[in-house]
Amino acid sequence: MAGFGLPNFGQLTEAFKKAQELQQNAQKLQEELDAMELEGQSSDGRASVWLSGNQQPLKVRLDPALLAQGQETAEAAVLEALKAAYAESTGTMKGRMEELTGGLNLNLPGLGG
Repeated sequence: MAGFGLPNFGQLTEAFKKAQELQQNAQKLQEELDAMELEGQSSDGRASVWLSGNQQPLKVRLDPALLAQGQETAEAAVLEALKAAYAESTGTMKGRMEELTGGLNLNLPGLGG
């Protein structure tokens, strides 16, 4: 049955082992990302937001002086801190995923490749 362009059994077994290892490492990575606390701050440092590596909101800290400056100023600072935390979180996730896959482009149907 050779000649049909199918990998031999050893290659297929190795591919399944690698896929299983990748899945186990991905699960471990998800747990690590969930445990992270990544901080984003407003440019003046008076608002801070923490997200997990999976973009889950964890906590917010606002300087009381910021609140005294009014609602619009406080809202702008919180939004700036949230954007910074989100950028840190998504950047961390992307970097860790690239480490996991070794920069592979897995171009598989249904996986956005």
